Amino acid sequence: MAKIFLVDDELTMVQMIAEVLRAGGHEVFPFTNFNGVADALVAKQPELVITDLYLDKTKPQGLEIVQRARALSPPAVVIMITGFGTVESAVEAMRLGCYDYLEKPFKLDELKLCVARALNHTQMVAENMQLRKELKKRYQFNQLIGASEPMQAVYKMVERVADTDSTVLILGQSGTGKELVARALHYNSRRGQGPFIPINCSALPENLLESELFGHRKGAFTGAVNDKNGLFHDADGGTIFLDEIGTMPAQLQSRLLRVLQEKEVRRVGDNTPSHVDVRVLAATNEHLEQLVKDGKFREDLYYRLNVVPITLPGLRERPDDIPMLVAHFVKDKVHRRSGQPIQVSQRAMDTFCAYDWPGNVRELENAVERATLLADLPLIRVVDLPPIVQRKAPADAGKEEKQSAELASPVGPASNPSTTPTSTAGTITPRPGTPLPLGVVSLKKFSRDQEAAYINHVLTLANQNKEEAAKLLDVSLATLYRKLAGEGG
Repeated sequence: MAKIFLVDDELTMVQMIAEVLRAGGHEVFPFTNFNGVADALVAKQPELVITDLYLDKTKPQGLEIVQRARALSPPAVVIMITGFGTVESAVEAMRLGCYDYLEKPFKLDELKLCVARALNHTQMVAENMQLRKELKKRYQFNQLIGASEPMQAVYKMVERVADTDSTVLILGQSGTGKELVARALHYNSRRGQGPFIPINCSALPENLLESELFGHRKGAFTGAVNDKNGLFHDADGGTIFLDEIGTMPAQLQSRLLRVLQEKEVRRVGDNTPSHVDVRVLAATNEHLEQLVKDGKFREDLYYRLNVVPITLPGLRERPDDIPMLVAHFVKDKVHRRSGQPIQVSQRAMDTFCAYDWPGNVRELENAVERATLLADLPLIRVVDLPPIVQRKAPADAGKEEKQSAELASPVGPASNPSTTPTSTAGTITPRPGTPLPLGVVSLKKFSRDQEAAYINHVLTLANQNKEEAAKLLDVSLATLYRKLAGEGG
């Protein structure tokens, strides 16, 4: 259960509350004066603090305890109790972060209910913080997969503009990962603790889209039975992502322009606008400049949105990234029958690399998911790929691929099959046929030389980006640096 600090100058009160809390399974630390509380807070790190406001009847030392408890990491939740309650002291306690305020005399059931609510609040806050950490980790820049030159340009631009309030227009074909870039921009900005609200402008008809974006007043139209805030209100303090912005109707384009210019939103049927603090990210797979020329998109809105353009390359423009993406999608997949990690045959990898992928990364991910489900062995073979992809298979791909077949290298078809090592789930082994050194050397030296050659090869593939190389090798960055240092590099 919880670790609770109890601070009150009335010994009888402390003993009674401590007994009740201990009966509930909590670990209680009682104090009857201010002495020692500050140091104990740091040493014990309680989840909950219950403190009296006046500990010596002369000054509200409880307010200082509130400040110190809230300054902990993570902060403790605080319940204030006092027999000298005033509106001013209650307001000040709440301003300092106090969760609740009880005035003596109170019933024990009332205290127990307050404690239960406070601890539930603490748990929800902790879960929320953990979720945000996981989201931020998931959408870190290094979650954008690819070491090719076009992707390096994307990384640099994303990193440069993430922690700004500039409007960003993300351009690219369908399936290139525009929303992933938008989330990376949000979660790596100062707004990362705020909401991220995505909406597909092509998914809703015009009348519903207007209400969804800007909200409406009760009775503004048939079916508007209640007041409703729009997504711009919901995104206040955070980011709104408008996907497929090129499909937005002309009337809504005018309203969006006003939001960008004035930072104000007016609900449907409302005469009074309200201020919103929202960063706008937009994305499209259409050529907005052509839509402007055709009179289908407002020119002034286009220039407002196109403050910072980021263009995502199609997968056919970065074929060198395909092996890395396949490895990413296969990572942690386990064969449903054998329980072994799933790997990819060299012929299957060559086929992946030979296909054009008109659906880009999304199509590739779906193809890998299908292959992992259909694979009879813990090995993806050409036969497991979608039929349209199989048509690009090498001429000898029809040969039976056994479980012991050679596995695909992260460098794909451009590698030399006679010298390229193989990367399997965390293990590096030379392929059969790897040239051996003249004479005899120790097995340890041979292994070290092979490992060094492979590490240098992967570093070349990753354009000397050590973080990317460590990810490819499935080792920590510290391990990679240690191995490089051992090689004199």
